[in-house]
Amino acid sequence: MTHLPTFAMLAPSGQQSGSALFIFLLQIVAFIAIFYFILIRPQRQQAKKHEELLKGVKRGDEIVTAGGIVGEVVHVKENLVTIKSGEAKLVVERERITKVTARNPAASAE
Repeated sequence: MTHLPTFAMLAPSGQQSGSALFIFLLQIVAFIAIFYFILIRPQRQQAKKHEELLKGVKRGDEIVTAGGIVGEVVHVKENLVTIKSGEAKLVVERERITKVTARNPAASAE
C-alpha cells in the first residue's frame, strides 16, 4: 500500500497533459517539416530539372538512355525520339532519356 501515494503524485494533472499534447504535436510538425525538406522537396526539384532537360532535346544532341544506350538524336516527335547508335536507329520514349552529354549548337540556332 505504500506505493499507492507515489503513483498518485505521478499522475498528470489537466494542465500537464495539455502541455504534453502540445509538445507531441510540435514534434510531429517538426518531423513532417524535416521529412519535406530532406526528401520531398529535392525529389520535386530533380524531377523539374529532368522535365526541362527532356523539353530541350533537339536533333543532333548526344544522349544517354536509361538502358545505357548512347546515341545521337535524329528525329524528335511528341513522346518518341529516334536516335542513331552505331549502325542502328532506335526509337525510344522521351522519358527514358537520362542525360544529354553533348548539345548540337547548330540545332539550337535553328
